[in-house]
Amino acid sequence: MLIQLLQQVAVHAVLVFCLLTSWSKAQSSETDIRVVSFNIRYGTANDGENHWDKRREFLIQTIKDLKPDLLGTQETLGFQRDYLAQQLVGFGHLGVGREDGKEAGEMMALYFRTDRFEKLESGHFWLSETPESVGSKSWDSSLPRMATWVKLRDKKRAVGPPVLFINTHFDHRGETARIESSKLIRAKAVELGKDCHVIITGDFNADEQSAPYRALFAPDNDHESPVVDTLRVTQTQKRSNEGTFSGFKATETQGARIDWIGVSRKWQVRSADIDRTSRDGRTPSDHFPVIAVLSY
Repeated sequence: MLIQLLQQVAVHAVLVFCLLTSWSKAQSSETDIRVVSFNIRYGTANDGENHWDKRREFLIQTIKDLKPDLLGTQETLGFQRDYLAQQLVGFGHLGVGREDGKEAGEMMALYFRTDRFEKLESGHFWLSETPESVGSKSWDSSLPRMATWVKLRDKKRAVGPPVLFINTHFDHRGETARIESSKLIRAKAVELGKDCHVIITGDFNADEQSAPYRALFAPDNDHESPVVDTLRVTQTQKRSNEGTFSGFKATETQGARIDWIGVSRKWQVRSADIDRTSRDGRTPSDHFPVIAVLSY
């Protein structure tokens, strides 16, 4: 009789534990933030069958399927920024051209769900020795490069610090420029991100064995970096198929991981991955999008 009673108590305890665990996960998922970084390939490129006009609907559907709360895009021209803004109903957006701070040149256009976030502040800076100088470039950069940022209040949190979201794209040629850009982004994460939860998305044109990667994520003079690499938090061992440049080919997964999502240490990284969406062997852009799911 006693054994049966103990068995019943044990069963009830397991049921209660399962219910509490499910409730806890449900509560966490309500405030999770899904972050996507996506180089969408500039829309005037001579890409033949992969031209923007032939893949834009596929790209939009891919983004919608990923269900981002925050989306950072790279290589975005003005008409692409506007197309995404039109198609992604319920998103606010921000993006200016790297050449003149208005409409000329590629943009680091970012998007945020307006039912989730309220914009508090926003701005742009250039990856140069004079970051506030519009269109500036320094070091061995081949082109003006920049970052766009926005500070957001999360409407699902009654109290708590805001979210600082920075989106960027490093130079594809200048080795020194990429290192110095990493140092600048790291400094801006501290400066702009004081008392914030920080998120950084971008195409960094460098892999994780590179000096720019170390400049952003590695300790500096015994001081730990303010940000961590979300993929390495969840997958500590590097795999052979982590390439993020596809060249529009779904099978091209063996290259360098040049697209990253970095976050401040206040975040819990629930998951991080590289999306491999394709149709008939083709990808919606020449980069794979990368995703991270975060909780406070």
